[in-house]
Amino acid sequence: MSDNSHAKIEDNPKILSGPVLVNSPNAVLSKTLLGRYNDLPLPADKILATYVWIDGTGEHLRCKDRTLNFIPRVPKELPIWNFDGSSTGQSDGHNSDTFLYPRAIYKDPFRRGNHILVMCDTYMYNMEPTESNHRLKCLEAYEKCKDEEPWFGIEQEYILLDSDLRPFGWPPGGFPPPQGPYYCGVGANKVFARDLVEAHYRCCLFAGVPISGTNAEVMPSQWEFQVGPSVGVSAGDDLWMARYILHRLAEEYGVIVTFDPKPVQDWNGSGAHTNFSTKKMREENGIIEIEKAIDKLSKVHMKHIKVYDPRGGKDNERRLTGLHETASINDFSAGVASRNSSIRIPRNVAEEKKGYLEDRRPASNCDPYSVCDALMRTCILNE
Repeated sequence: MSDNSHAKIEDNPKILSGPVLVNSPNAVLSKTLLGRYNDLPLPADKILATYVWIDGTGEHLRCKDRTLNFIPRVPKELPIWNFDGSSTGQSDGHNSDTFLYPRAIYKDPFRRGNHILVMCDTYMYNMEPTESNHRLKCLEAYEKCKDEEPWFGIEQEYILLDSDLRPFGWPPGGFPPPQGPYYCGVGANKVFARDLVEAHYRCCLFAGVPISGTNAEVMPSQWEFQVGPSVGVSAGDDLWMARYILHRLAEEYGVIVTFDPKPVQDWNGSGAHTNFSTKKMREENGIIEIEKAIDKLSKVHMKHIKVYDPRGGKDNERRLTGLHETASINDFSAGVASRNSSIRIPRNVAEEKKGYLEDRRPASNCDPYSVCDALMRTCILNE
C-alpha cells in the first residue's frame, strides 16, 4: 500500500481534535523508584483523595489530590473544593475560583488501600454550572425518567500514539498492511500494547468501574473497552473515570491515548457506540418500544449529531462519512445487524423481540453525559 494513500499525522497536526502531548519523557523514568516509598506507613487517620474533573475543552480531564482524615461513604460527605478555572478554560483570571462538587467515589487502583478517586462536576463563582458541565442537565433528565430504568452500555474506542503522534507500533515513515487481521487480533504483528489494555481492565474492575469487556479494534493500536450497563447519569461518571484511569496508566507506559474520532484518514475512526434500553424495551415484545424510539430519533437526527462530539458535529464530520463501518452524518438510518447504519438493532434483539438499540453516531471524544441526556430526552421524555 502506498504511503501517499494515507494522511500522515505528523504532516498535518490539525487533524487531531485537541492539544496532545508532543513528547513524553515519562517512558524514560524508572518505574521502580516509587516502590521505595509506596510502603511508607501513613497515619492511620489519613487517606488520599484524587478529585477528577472535565476541563473547559469538554473532552480533557484534570485532577488534583487532597488529604482527608476520614473515609467517606457517599460523595456528599466529601468537602467541596475549588481550583483555578482560568488555567483550565473555565473562568477568567479576575474571578478564577471554580468549584468542584464530588459526585461519585471509586477505589484508587494506583495507591490502593482506602485511598479514593472522586468524579466531580464544576461550578462557577456564582454556583452556576460551567459551560463544560453537562452532568447537571443529564441528572435532571434522569430524575424525570428514572422509573423507566434507562440503561447505557458505552463502547469506548481509542488509539495509542507514540511521542511523534504516530499510532503506536506503526513503522517509522510508513504504514502497516491494510486493515483486516487486527480486529480482535492475536500475535505480536497484529496487536500492540496489550499489557496496557490488560492493566486498564484490572484497574477499572478494582476501582468499581463496571467495565464489561475489551478487544483490539480494526486499526493497529486501536482498542475498545465497554462500560456498563450503567443506570442513568452514572454511565457518564463511569466512562469518564475509565478514561481517567486509562490516561494515568498511559503516563506510566510512556504512550499517549487519543480519543480523536479520526486521527488517520483511510482507516477506521473511533466511536463511542452507545447501547440504550428502557425497562419496557427489555420486557416481552419490547421491540415495539425500540422501534418507537428509533422513529423519535429519526426526527431529531441533527440535534443529536450536534451533541455527539465536543465541537457541535465538526469532529464527527471526519468520521461519519458512510465508509469504514459508519453511516453518513447527513442521513439517518437504522437496520438489523448493520454497522453502516446510524442505529443498529442487534441480531439477537430482533430475534428475541426485546433488548436494546445501539446508537453508532457518538464520537469517541463525546461527553457521555450529553449523549445519555439526549437519548433520555428524545426517547423517554419526548422533548
